[in-house]
Amino acid sequence: MADRLTGAAAAEPYKSVVRPALLVELQFASGPVRAWSGVGPLTWNGVTWAGVGLLGRVSTVEETLELKAAGASFQLSGIPSDLLTPVISEPIQSRAALLWLAFFDDDWAVVPDPVLLFRGRMDTVEIADGGSIATITLFAESRLRDLERARVRRYTDADQQAEVPGDLGFAFVASLQEVNILWGRAP
Repeated sequence: MADRLTGAAAAEPYKSVVRPALLVELQFASGPVRAWSGVGPLTWNGVTWAGVGLLGRVSTVEETLELKAAGASFQLSGIPSDLLTPVISEPIQSRAALLWLAFFDDDWAVVPDPVLLFRGRMDTVEIADGGSIATITLFAESRLRDLERARVRRYTDADQQAEVPGDLGFAFVASLQEVNILWGRAP
């Protein structure tokens, strides 16, 4: 992973004191949610990130040499149960989920060029309600997962019109089913 670091961030893992942080951005329909692994607000890239401290957890991001879809999960615990209604009603399917690894310098400023560890799409959310406090786990999948989905396309005019309205490329396919074509001789 150190080979993916560029610019000033490339030297950070080799220092005697390393100050890493994870930054998560989840693109909900109601607006983006940005959080980071520390405490208090953090300003980076022109936006403010909310600190979740020990209440937040991110699964291991898997790196492989083969072409394989690996997902990630983002967990937030200690949520008051009365705040669960917006989470349950929010549509999340196929919305963007991003995870960065950032470093802080000696003055606790973000070192330029944090590395993007994961870019995927939100899939499902799991809620463990413990009465007054709940834990929310959001699962995201890699965009490589699309390679495993079946592509259902037909050589029909209706399918072509859905893709390219006004195209007549398949307009006569159905009428060709019963046509008798004579090749090489007069009718």
